[in-house]
Amino acid sequence: MDLVFPHTFVPWFRSVAPHIHAYRGKTFVVGITGEAIAAGKLNALVQDLAILHAMGVRLVLVHGFRPQVDEQLRAKGLTSKFAQGRRITDSVALDCAQEAAGQLRFEIEAAFSQGLPNTPMANSTVRVVSGNFLTARPVGIVDGVDFVSSGFVRKVDAVMIRRAIDIGALVLLSPFGFSPTGEAFNLTMEDVATATAVALQADKLLFLTEVPGVRESLDDPDSPIDTELALADAERLLARLPESTLPTDPGFYLRHCIDACRGGVERSHILPFASDGALLMEIFTHDGIGTMVVDEKLESLREAGADDVGGILQLIEPFERDGTLVKRDRTEIERDIANYTVIEHDGVIFGCAALYPYPEAMTGEMAALTVSPQVQGQGDGDKILKRVEQRARAAGLASIFVLTTRTMHWFIKRGFSPVDPDWLPEARKRKYNWDRRSQVLVKKLS
Repeated sequence: MDLVFPHTFVPWFRSVAPHIHAYRGKTFVVGITGEAIAAGKLNALVQDLAILHAMGVRLVLVHGFRPQVDEQLRAKGLTSKFAQGRRITDSVALDCAQEAAGQLRFEIEAAFSQGLPNTPMANSTVRVVSGNFLTARPVGIVDGVDFVSSGFVRKVDAVMIRRAIDIGALVLLSPFGFSPTGEAFNLTMEDVATATAVALQADKLLFLTEVPGVRESLDDPDSPIDTELALADAERLLARLPESTLPTDPGFYLRHCIDACRGGVERSHILPFASDGALLMEIFTHDGIGTMVVDEKLESLREAGADDVGGILQLIEPFERDGTLVKRDRTEIERDIANYTVIEHDGVIFGCAALYPYPEAMTGEMAALTVSPQVQGQGDGDKILKRVEQRARAAGLASIFVLTTRTMHWFIKRGFSPVDPDWLPEARKRKYNWDRRSQVLVKKLS
């Protein structure tokens, strides 16, 4: 075991390093349902949040308490009352909600205070800050139903929350808000988490829920989870779904994710709390485990800049080492960085290519086309090729060519044709390595 472990652990740890660098200093709002806590998932979630906190992620945690309030009401011989998917919070239900919130806050703070040796919490120091950060307003009477002390978020005190997370604290929010007259209103975790993420302009909003995510087929409950939805696609999908009032409805969390992205949150996620480590898997693996809604205005395919040199070097180095790509040093990439196109996910570069024009021959070379092994087969190579072709057309070029020793068939399937090396522009022909014997392939641009 000792001999095998380094061969699996070290490459894995290096593979997540770009995500660690990308998320340091970012703000995540995490919403956890009361059902997850009732299912015994709190300690594992706290351990994962402590890891993120140690990596420099700024955290706001919002907890729900639906089953806990129901339990308090049952203990009093009463039943929960709901209308239009929202709890009717009379005076007794409000007392039960306050009791449930107090107990949960105590349990969460206790969980973050753990530090036993030989546990994930050893040496952790996570200070939890709670407070009256939320101003609320009543739901009022809707369709003849008086919701009494149920409310909506009116305002989030983003300034004070930022001050707390700036000093390294984790902010814990219960689904309660207060009016300027001091009245307490019972809110929903989903509304609080969404409003807080928008107010903070958080980098991520993550819901740990009863549902595994949004499935690719609305008609097949066993179809795969759709791991990424552009905002426009998510809106079209939501329009096809019936009105969602229950947390187990497909559109319930999707609606909140859409609202968050419309409000400026970069990415919103729906994760299954039943999967151990769902939070870490979603953040530190490319495909994740749930559904991510992405504001499509965040262009993942773009021209490279000076800050991308390190990411490009890290991406192409393994392919240079095995001989797939010709060796390029940092100075060369820095000099030619304007020629590069990159594709990124969550701030990490997963693909690149460079275009070197030869205007006198009306052609250009596409070089260093690379896609990370983590995402190969998912279409990123085609996206990069399409963008390079667009750049070539914009430069007035009639064709592009590549030199390759191992990927001829990939290019041929995409419209490239093999030619003799003598076809190359004179300036490129002088640099052709006859020992390497690279195949030259050309694609005409219509």
